[in-house]
Parts: sequence; C-alpha cells; structure tokens
Amino acid sequence: MNEIIGKIHGVAGPTVIASGMAGAKMNTICLVGNDGLLGEIIRIQESYATLQVYEDTGGLTVGEGVVSLARPLTVTLGPGLLTGIYDGIQRPLAVMKDAGADFIGKGIKAAALDRDKSWQFTPLKKAGDTVEPGEVLGTIPETARITHRVMAPPGVRGVIKEIKDEFVSGKEPVCVLEDGATVGLFQEWPVRVPRPFKEKLPPRTPFITGQRIFDTLLPAAEGGTAIVPGGFGTGKTIVEQTIAKFGRSDIVIYVGCGERGNEMTEILTDFPTLKDPETGMPLSLRTVIVVNTSNMPVAAREASIFTGVTIAEYFRDMGYNVAILADSISRWAEALREISSRLEEMPGEEGFPPYLSTQLGGFYERSGRVKCLGPDDRTGSVTIVSAVSPPGGDFSEPVTQSSLRFAGALWALDPDLAYRRHFPAVNWQASFSLYYPQLRDWFAREVSPELPDLRDRLFTLLQRQAELKEIIQIIGVEALQESDRLTLEVANLARDAFLKQSVFNETDAFNTYEKQYLMLKAIFSFHDNAEAALKRGVYIETIVDSPSRTRILRMRDIPNDGISKEAGELIEEIENELGATEEL
Repeated sequence: MNEIIGKIHGVAGPTVIASGMAGAKMNTICLVGNDGLLGEIIRIQESYATLQVYEDTGGLTVGEGVVSLARPLTVTLGPGLLTGIYDGIQRPLAVMKDAGADFIGKGIKAAALDRDKSWQFTPLKKAGDTVEPGEVLGTIPETARITHRVMAPPGVRGVIKEIKDEFVSGKEPVCVLEDGATVGLFQEWPVRVPRPFKEKLPPRTPFITGQRIFDTLLPAAEGGTAIVPGGFGTGKTIVEQTIAKFGRSDIVIYVGCGERGNEMTEILTDFPTLKDPETGMPLSLRTVIVVNTSNMPVAAREASIFTGVTIAEYFRDMGYNVAILADSISRWAEALREISSRLEEMPGEEGFPPYLSTQLGGFYERSGRVKCLGPDDRTGSVTIVSAVSPPGGDFSEPVTQSSLRFAGALWALDPDLAYRRHFPAVNWQASFSLYYPQLRDWFAREVSPELPDLRDRLFTLLQRQAELKEIIQIIGVEALQESDRLTLEVANLARDAFLKQSVFNETDAFNTYEKQYLMLKAIFSFHDNAEAALKRGVYIETIVDSPSRTRILRMRDIPNDGISKEAGELIEEIENELGATEEL
C-alpha cells in the first residue's frame, strides 16, 4: 500500500534526498521520480529521507514525486527460479531483453517469476493435517534435476482445510487453512533478513570441488566460507567458474557482482551448454545467476549479494546443499564506498565506511549447515565462496582483512605462480583451512585412513622445500646433501603432478577423493623408495630419471573410474624399479 508521497529535494549520483517523508521507515523501498525508479531509504532526518536508487538516476529533477511502498526490498521465492538470470534486484534479464532494449531501461518493472505459469503440484499433506512453519506441503518437478518442495512460510501454522492436487499457478493458493490463511507457490522475503532455521550444525563434511589443492590440502566445509583473494590475472574468476561447474552441491547461485561484461557473457553462454558431471544433464538445471556488471547501477550491486544469499537460503530450507559464488566482494565493497561517500559519512581505512566489516559479516554469517524448519529432520547448507580483488594484490587492504575475519578457508592466489602458468595459482604457504581438524575424521572414514597422514606429509614436504630454497640462494643447489636434493625433486613432483590442475583437460578437471588419495600415495611411494635407494648408494640423477616419475606426472590423465587399477600397477612398478636399482 502506498503511504507517503514526497518530492525530490536533491540528487547526487545514485543517492536521492526526498522531502515531505515524515513517517517513512528505514530500509523500506520507494518509487522515485516520474519513471518510478526503485530506491531504498537508508537515512532519515526530520522530514527528509535519503534513498539509494537501484537504477540510473540520470534525468531526475527536483520536484518529481517519491512514493513510499512501506515495505523492505524483497525477493520472490518459488518454482521457476532455477535456470533464471536476474539483475541485482531480481528483475529477470530474459524478460527485459524481450522488451527489445540492449540495456536495462529506467523504471522497467518485470515480475521475477511468472505467476500465470501452472505447475504440477503433488501434495504430501491432506485435509485435517496440522501444518508447522517450514513444513513441506507438496512437491513440484521444477527441472529434471531438482524437485521443488513447497513449504509453509515461516510464521504460518494451522490445520489444513483444503489442499490442491492438480496443476496450480502462482496466482492461486495450494493450501487453505481453517483460520482462513492461505499458502501459495511463492513467498516474498526481505533480502537483508536471514531466513530462520531450527539449529545450526557444526561443519563435518567437506565441500567437494574436484580440485586437488582445495579438497585435500585446503578443504572448505559444507556450510562454510572460503575467500579467494588475488591480484589481476591470477585466475579468481576461473576458480569461481570451475567450482560452479564441478562443485558437488545440489544448487549453485552465481553472483556476478561488478565484474566485466565479457566475463559475465562467458558465464551466460557457457552454462546452458555445460553438462553436470554427476548426472549428465545441463548444468543450468541447478543454477541461478544474479548479474550486476560494472556498468550497472552501484546500489543494485550492493544489493546483489543479499539477493543471491536469500535465494540460497530458500533452497537450503528445502533440504538442499547450496553453493553461492560471489565474484567479487571487492566490487561490492566499492559500491558500498561510493554510496557512503555520497552520504558524506566519515570514511574509514582507504575510504571504505567504518561499518564495512559489519556489512560483510551480515553476508558471510548467513552461510552454514542447519536443521531446517519443520517437523522432519531435513538438513541443508549454504556454502559461500567469494572472490576478493585487492588492488595490486595487497592482502593487507580492508576488504581482504575484513573477509578474513569470517573465512574458514583462505585460498590465496599468487601472481608469480600465475605467470609461471601454474593453475590454480594458490600459494599454499599463505593459505589455510580452519575446517581441516573437524574434517580429518571424515577423510579417514570415507576415503582412507592413510589420507590424513599423506596430507600432513605433503604440507611438511612443501614447507621443507621453502626452507631449502632459501638455503640454495646462499650456497647453491650443488652444495646440498643428496637427501635434501631428493626432497626438492619430490616437492617439485608433487607440485607438478598434484597441485597443478587443468580445467581445460576433461579428465583432469574433476578428481574424486579416491583419485586424489591414490595420486598422493604414488608420490610418497616414490619418495620412500627413493630414500631407500639413496641409502644404498644410488645416485640422485638415476632416481630422478626413473620412468615411474614420468608416469606419476601422467596420472592426471587417468579417468576417475580407472584410477584404482592404474595406481596399483604404478605403485608396484615404483617399488620394483627403485627397489631393484643397484648401488653405483
């Protein structure tokens, strides 16, 4: 209901000051100007309200009307979200494209979901049943990949008077309660308000990406947070896109926040053609894309990550494991900084507002693995992986440091590794995983009891390599003991065979945990047998030229389903080859 009508008093970029707004409430939305641009009230002073406008404010003039809608910015949740492509305030880009414009025009209104479309609803409840908040009332086959579970909204409870068992459109209720309340296919939810749940659960399961360095060395938990900071050209977007393509999650929400248009074009053109490696179905059947490119209004960019995480929470409440990929948080923070400067707020470090960390916390803390609302034992999760673009690759800048406060895993990208064509260009010395101690038992139980020890050995090997490199700069490699030279050679083997991974190689792009474990086992089988050969007096050059070393480098080309046999033969070959090498 439209309550308050004010007038434009002043305009500064995306910020509009309206007079005559006495009685307006913070964080409610308004229609601004003759074109009805969507804006949100972010400051109130006497009868003046300051709004951030989610559209281009060019052409607005003093005296145009401002209409308060007296409700917060919300998103529409329901069947039809999957395969959708939206802007930062959930306007469907496909619908706006059909309007014939190359760019989004001012004041365009488009429903996020088609309320006229009918869906086949299969009830799981009947008349007379009691309904609790979050309880699943029935299902809809939204895509061939995902079944949509129609839930009672939070706060709705009662006894069912009538429930449909037929095709239902978004305009009609699927369920009527005895007190007259109705439940439809769609829900409206404020983007800045976390959706409720029964209980938050500890991270006990890894978020599987198929990337060896992430899954084994620096794992993130399902329901956890990971940040991917890196300078220009280090491969942040490629990492995000790779996880979107190959990550083992039921639903993927990809938020392109302030990125270049050509990068988003690649996402929009690739996803409909890509196949889900688990099911062979189109990847888009489990994907929602939120797009806000660098030339779109900054206020909508600021809202885009909250739009994305609200959609993610909705699918989490159905009992799905959801991954939200934000690229990039730095562009979001720049939008926040621009809005703050228009408000003439006291700047903090590097011009960012003092509440930068608070706002970031409001986003990251919406991750987690939870028990969903409802009488059943559904669990769901939201895992957040966000790219950070620190200027000049300086990780001490405010956005990276603020994100580190909430990140359980840091995957730091190194320009030196990227320039050497080592991808993913993750600096394993600067990165960490706080989840590993909680996931160690899972690795031992679900993969192999040997995997945790092999992972620890790999870390120790890489740390020793770093120490030896400093010594080499002083005395040279020839002055090292042969055991130390062997350590360097095996560390280089681990780097080239295990830590490097090509997303353009169909066989290497996704590795199961079994393959990752067997690759590490082969590497350290080579290491142990080489050490034994050294003690027998075999020259280091002979060991390095071993044919089994080359076979280890080629393990990446072995398919996941054939790795067990091939790895067993390779380990046997290593033992026979190095064990039979005679003293020279």
